Amino acid sequence: MHFLAGSAGVIEINGTVIVELITFLAMMAILARYVYPEIVKLAEARQQAVAEQLRSAEKARADAEAQLKEAEAKLVEARKTAQQVVDAASKSAQQLRAEIKDKAEDEASRIKESAVKEIEAERERAIQSVRNELAGLVVSATEKVIGETLDVTRHKQLIERAIAEVGSGDGSR
Repeated sequence: MHFLAGSAGVIEINGTVIVELITFLAMMAILARYVYPEIVKLAEARQQAVAEQLRSAEKARADAEAQLKEAEAKLVEARKTAQQVVDAASKSAQQLRAEIKDKAEDEASRIKESAVKEIEAERERAIQSVRNELAGLVVSATEKVIGETLDVTRHKQLIERAIAEVGSGDGSR
């Protein structure tokens, strides 16, 4: 194999180089046939896994955004409901205040009317008491002036006339 030997500058070509070249080509063929397809499959699988993870992450982000929007909508609805409850409570409180005020005014009116009636009744009793006393005084004064006791009929007539004169306020006949 010496006939293949030669020199190509820095590299010396001899039988070993040919064996090394054949071994290299055989190794490349084995690698190309059995190893590279597996590496490519693994790389593609990894690429698909990454793509799937990206799709999953995008879907999760979209879901999160949808849930956020839904939560915001629920929050807005809850605020509206809370405001309605506050408004209803305020309105109810105003109605209750108005009812209590009306009841208090009615009770005050009733108490005032009762007091006025009681005062009027007391005034009538006082007037009647004064009339009775005045009638007694008139009878006593009449008995002293006349000097004798009147009969019952005449006595009642004089009392009634005296009471009427006192009641009219003029005191004249």
